[in-house]
Amino acid sequence: MPNQRNQNILASLKASLEGVETFFVVDYQGLSAGQLGALRKQVVEKGGRIIVAKNSLINLALGETDFSDALKGPSAIVVAQDDAAGVAKALSDAAKANDKGIPTMKAGFLEGKRVDISVVARIASLGTKDQLYSELVGVLGAHQSNFVGLLEAYKAQLEEAAA
Repeated sequence: MPNQRNQNILASLKASLEGVETFFVVDYQGLSAGQLGALRKQVVEKGGRIIVAKNSLINLALGETDFSDALKGPSAIVVAQDDAAGVAKALSDAAKANDKGIPTMKAGFLEGKRVDISVVARIASLGTKDQLYSELVGVLGAHQSNFVGLLEAYKAQLEEAAA
């Protein structure tokens, strides 16, 4: 019979993962308390959160999604609420900032589907959602500017032909 503490933790985990479509499983072993605190802060700034629990409880909380192969050794779930690329980038930057490469990505779950670690690495290289939006606005603005230039040139050409 499972103890009450584990049942409470499992219920809390299930509630935390309810409706979550994007998360990453990472190995955080080797980070000091200060480094883990700094990583938590960076992830929260990007709209995510880090959940540390026993692997068996995490696996039960995930339900139908099987991550038992990734849940070996110390594991944490990093949930991305709004900006999956920003959270992945924060994890990647934290791993590059220390010589041990920690936290290490184990698996990913993106928009309801399990993805390979290479996909998570590509997402981390994209940049944040705000950066992508600004790039899109820049591209659209350039095309609009070119279109207006073409219309002005055509108008001038028509005025010359009429005169």
